[in-house]
Amino acid sequence: MTEADLLMPMRTGEIRIHDDAGFEGMRKAGRLVADCLDMLVPEVKPGVTTAHLDNLIREFVYDHGAQSATIGYRGYRHASCISLNHVICHGIPGDRPLKDGDIANIDVTVIIDGWHGDHSRMYAAGTPKRKAERLMDVTYDALMAGISAVKPGNRFGDIGAAISAVAAKNRLSVVEDFCGHGLGQLFHDEPNVVHSARAGTGPELKPGMFFTIEPMLNIGRKDAAILPDGWTAVTRDRQLSAQFEHSVGVTNDGAEIFTTSPKGWHTPHSVKL
Repeated sequence: MTEADLLMPMRTGEIRIHDDAGFEGMRKAGRLVADCLDMLVPEVKPGVTTAHLDNLIREFVYDHGAQSATIGYRGYRHASCISLNHVICHGIPGDRPLKDGDIANIDVTVIIDGWHGDHSRMYAAGTPKRKAERLMDVTYDALMAGISAVKPGNRFGDIGAAISAVAAKNRLSVVEDFCGHGLGQLFHDEPNVVHSARAGTGPELKPGMFFTIEPMLNIGRKDAAILPDGWTAVTRDRQLSAQFEHSVGVTNDGAEIFTTSPKGWHTPHSVKL
């Protein structure tokens, strides 16, 4: 064990409260990962492989003096998860070329100066079908509804309730097998942030808490299955799935989004270059 390992925080089972220095660290990490996902917007197109996109991400992270949080994590070997079409999350980059109409969630986590920036967005290769476009639009709206519920005095269940309401209104299902999580100097920390919950339940939100909100919505049923690779989660009915993720911090009067797009490309599937 190195000296750096000894200085790393450990999970305590408690939700951490961070100070101003923590906010500054998360702003830097969040800006870097958002820049990375902005870089990918013109790169996602028919004929490009997900392995190529992952190599671009790896080079970007290292060129900016950061580390990939996913390379080496539980044996994972890639700088991103890229989840296509009916893959809910944790899709492994590979040699399959993107086809016109494919949709992809690209999820990247960087570490810089000890702080984690965790962020994902939906992209489209070529022209997506209308139902896929609508799924992505609604999933982004659900994410932002969840973030709007983040304020001191509210509870974590209010986040899931807001997301669930958007999904139900649009007749989409919320995946319940995966959730958001605390982060900061740890990749995964307390609390779990569930995306389908009852308002007024769960721990109270307090200034200084950092966590991700990352709803996954399906066109069909909410049920997920894990492929034999041990990572890839797919919809059991093979219908489309979409996900967006932001890292946020609780402020004195609401939420600060650390991973907002510097170019305003919050929904890459709708960006016209």
